[in-house]
Amino acid sequence: MATAKTTTLTFRIEPELKEALRTAAEREHRSITNMVELLIRDYCMQKEIAISGKDTRKTKTRTGRQEN
Repeated sequence: MATAKTTTLTFRIEPELKEALRTAAEREHRSITNMVELLIRDYCMQKEIAISGKDTRKTKTRTGRQEN
């Protein structure tokens, strides 16, 4: 099965925010990358921002339901 191409995102954040992100990811048994992706998807869903593309992977939200 072919995997979707990904791109690299590099940015700087305050150490306290990184630690909070690490803690959140750990509590949900996710990688930091997956947690950031989830947070972006959640934000876009709340603000009705469409995420285009053919990525059909399902991501579980914090409430446990699945979304595309």
